[in-house]
Amino acid sequence: MHSTGRVRIGIIGSGRIGRIHAENLCRYLPEADVVAVTDAIPRVAEICAKECGILHVFPDYRLLLEREDIEAVVICSSTESHGLLIEKAAAAGKHIFCEKPIALDLKAIDTALAAVAQAGVKLQIGFQRRFDPSFRKVHDLVQSGQIGAPYILRITSRDPEPPPLEYIRNSGGIFLDMTIHDFDMARFLLNDEVEEVFACGTVLVDETIGRAGDFDTAVVNLKFRHGALAVIDNCRKSAYGYDQRIEVHGSRGMVSAGNQVPDTTITSDTAGIHQPLPLHFFLERYQEAYREEMKSFLSSILLDQEPEVTGADGRAPVVMAHAALLSVKEKRPVKLSEVEP
Repeated sequence: MHSTGRVRIGIIGSGRIGRIHAENLCRYLPEADVVAVTDAIPRVAEICAKECGILHVFPDYRLLLEREDIEAVVICSSTESHGLLIEKAAAAGKHIFCEKPIALDLKAIDTALAAVAQAGVKLQIGFQRRFDPSFRKVHDLVQSGQIGAPYILRITSRDPEPPPLEYIRNSGGIFLDMTIHDFDMARFLLNDEVEEVFACGTVLVDETIGRAGDFDTAVVNLKFRHGALAVIDNCRKSAYGYDQRIEVHGSRGMVSAGNQVPDTTITSDTAGIHQPLPLHFFLERYQEAYREEMKSFLSSILLDQEPEVTGADGRAPVVMAHAALLSVKEKRPVKLSEVEP
């Protein structure tokens, strides 16, 4: 059991997602004491610190890691820096929360996870959808046997607009950036491992995405170890907003979770039946989930328990993404064992 009842935290990276975590830690989670923040762009860190009441701003993450009074770090920097920062934080004896993915390369992931294991610190990966109340209830109902043996899982994930082209060029592509959340959700909902991936990708939204070497529309079929099948569909553009739906069909029934809307009003008139569009994007849709995942991370430290989303959980979807990329390239199903280093 943690002696003080509060966890002293440093935040590395205070852009969009870093700001969300900083606000949640400072305003909604009394178990947290945010000591310092840093960012590759100092002005960004200064703004975050001022708005959230964080005392210390460091120009270099190494200065933050040197602080003996900081016992945990929240890594929200760019993807290519995650693996190295996990290694450095582990070597400094800090518990770690890191946004997905750990790295784009599996060997880099294994190096980071080995550093965590050697240091004996905790590592939680930022798959916030696991903490969405509706998705978690679907998981709980499936695991309780309410719908019997799972047969088919369907996941729909569509963004309102594509991200900037520069982001796409550095993200690893749709499978490592967007579908990675759905790969994690598939494992979470069925509590089973995927053995085979069959993916198709195309460019229908924006030709410049294709010229950058990526897809903007994809469908992925998964085959699980215990026989269940899954279908994931992704698109970088949805005219009606952020579309997030899941459904699990089993031997005794079906459970699903739909989109969240700003309010539940329904208007009926001569033109039809109308209700509000889904919440616009992930920051609004998963607002509560972001708070809950950080609360879970703090609890793992305070109670000395394994984090709910481990390094192994962070690695598995990257393996699936690499299998999906190979599947599209070779136009065939790919077993995950084929892409393991």
